[in-house]
Amino acid sequence: MFDGPEHPKSLDEEFFNSWLEKGRESKIGYNYMLIIWDEYESEYRPIYVEHRDEISQYHKHDTSSTREKLVAAYDLYSESRII
Repeated sequence: MFDGPEHPKSLDEEFFNSWLEKGRESKIGYNYMLIIWDEYESEYRPIYVEHRDEISQYHKHDTSSTREKLVAAYDLYSESRII
């Protein structure tokens, strides 16, 4: 996943699917999973949020001067990409 010149490296689909499952199984009741690129660690990581409006907090901080960059956001249950 995320193959192409705009992404630093690809994300293994098994990791992605396990992150979706982890978010759905959480007792907190998350509805969305954000895929974040961590510039210092050179890896993707998931962040889970309950409400769609929380995504904008991560989208606002998406600048070249920050360590983290929002790559995509998914609905945990439909698995559809939002951003």
